[in-house]
Amino acid sequence: MSKPYFRYIPNFTYVNRLRENKTLSEFIVVKNIFKRGRLDNNIIRDLSYFTKYQIVGNERPDEVAYKIYEDQYYDWLILLCNNIINFQDEWPMSQRSFEKYLYTKYITDANLNSIHHYVSKEVRNSRGEVISPAGLEVPSNYSITYFDDGSQSEVTAVNVTQGITNLQYETKKEENKRNIFVLKPEFASLIADELDGSMIYQSGSSQYISNNLIKGENIRLYQ
Repeated sequence: MSKPYFRYIPNFTYVNRLRENKTLSEFIVVKNIFKRGRLDNNIIRDLSYFTKYQIVGNERPDEVAYKIYEDQYYDWLILLCNNIINFQDEWPMSQRSFEKYLYTKYITDANLNSIHHYVSKEVRNSRGEVISPAGLEVPSNYSITYFDDGSQSEVTAVNVTQGITNLQYETKKEENKRNIFVLKPEFASLIADELDGSMIYQSGSSQYISNNLIKGENIRLYQ
């Protein structure tokens, strides 16, 4: 079984800045939030360690972790595998939060349904060969001229754009967040052990107290 992410993070002593400590001579132990776990590059580059997953509804990372690993405390692993640092921006919003976001940003239905950008429609020649693919972001007056081998003539294709509204753009962006990678369950405990080891402080500096604690005065918190 894993443990909550913050239990992996080591500590450091920091000057107690509470009002009652007027001399600033007292120290308190706090979590070193500058320490951050990361996956080994060899694992990141090898897709055989991962499988695709689509976030369903309002699922949270701990709920996905329980579904995949039968352990909600692997929520940190879900985020780590997808390099999610800012949860509020990088994880799908609930439907209610999404609707609130839309109307806070666009205010009116008219703005929400205004064109955000244009994309190309697919263009094929007389032989059915693709000349221009669909989905490319293009100007509103986009057209394409090409020589059609089948008809042996030059052809100009017009009206080959499609407007994407602000609503469609935001919905697509939000839906893309639902497609994530998860580490296969058989490798989860291995990564947890590696994370535990990577959080240990190395002895040899004047700030070192123990594997889990260093002095906070004039230290490099990233060591």
